[in-house]
Amino acid sequence: MARLLLIEDDPAIRTTLLRSLRERGHAVAAAAAAMEGLQTALAERPDLIVLDLGLPDLDGRELLRMLRAVSRIPVIVATARDEETEMVRLLDAGADDYVVKPFTAAQLDARIRAVLRRGSGAPGAAPVLEVGGLRIDQSARTVTLDGAGVELTPREFDLLHHLALRAGQVVTKRELLSEVWQVPYGGADKTVDVHLSWLRRKLGETAQEPRYLHTVRGVGVKLSEPA
Repeated sequence: MARLLLIEDDPAIRTTLLRSLRERGHAVAAAAAAMEGLQTALAERPDLIVLDLGLPDLDGRELLRMLRAVSRIPVIVATARDEETEMVRLLDAGADDYVVKPFTAAQLDARIRAVLRRGSGAPGAAPVLEVGGLRIDQSARTVTLDGAGVELTPREFDLLHHLALRAGQVVTKRELLSEVWQVPYGGADKTVDVHLSWLRRKLGETAQEPRYLHTVRGVGVKLSEPA
C-alpha cells in the first residue's frame, strides 16, 4: 500500500480521486492549496505526491521547485497542457512523471505504480554501484566520489544511475529521454546535454577533459572508469 498526497484545489476532482485511489488500496491524504500541501508533505513524508498545477495560492510549478529544494519524494504532475516543451520543462523542474487532464483514476494509478517501481529499483539490481571512485547507493539515493559526497538533484541522480547500470556501454540520448525522462525522443535531446553538463561539473570534469562521462559523437554517452 502506497501513502499518497493529493494536492488538488477542485473539490469534485479531489473527492473522486480520493475515493478511487483508496479503493485501489492506497492511503491518501489531500490538500486544497499549495502551502497546505507543502506542510503536509514535510510532516507526513508520503511515498508519492500528485500535484495539480492550478492552485489558488501558488503556481504548482513554484511548489514543485520548493518541494525539490527540501525533498526527493516522487511527484506526478497533473496538467492540462500536453505540449512536449511543457512536459520537458516540468520533468526538468523535478517532476517524476505527469498526467494530462482529463485522465481517469486507472490511468493515474498506473502512473503511480510505475513511478514507485522505478524508485524501488529493478528486481535483482545491485543497491550500490561502483565505477572507479564513484559509489552510487540506489536505496539511499546518495553518490560519493573518492569518498566525498556529491550533491545531485533527483534528475541528475537518475541520469547517473542509469549510466552506471550500463557502465562501459554507449547509451543513446533516445534511451536516456525514454528511460530517465519518460518522454518520447524528438528534438528534446538538448535537455540531456544540459543535464550532462551539470553532472560533469559536479564530478569535477568537462566535456573537453572527461574522466567518467565520455561523449561518443553522434551516438550518445558512456560512463566508464578513468584511465
